[in-house]
Amino acid sequence: MSSNEKSLYLLTTLGCSLCQKAKLEIYPALSATGLQLVEVEITDHAHLIALFADKIPVVTLAPASTITSRTQVLEWPFDSLQVQQLCLQR
Repeated sequence: MSSNEKSLYLLTTLGCSLCQKAKLEIYPALSATGLQLVEVEITDHAHLIALFADKIPVVTLAPASTITSRTQVLEWPFDSLQVQQLCLQR
């Protein structure tokens, strides 16, 4: 399994207070599934700004470079059970 296959991606940006709340829901799912959290700064990716500027925090199993409008994501608000269910789809 590559490192991409062991990761959950949190789409975030500097100063995102909801992202801190989202992490409280994400961490239990990571513990249960063994995935690692990778934070992705959306301002580093024009296509992510276009897709998610007003929707962060967002979690996905897809690396930033592969995300499209058809990529499965969870948009805030979500809970740890929803995150765990997403993680188990790996």
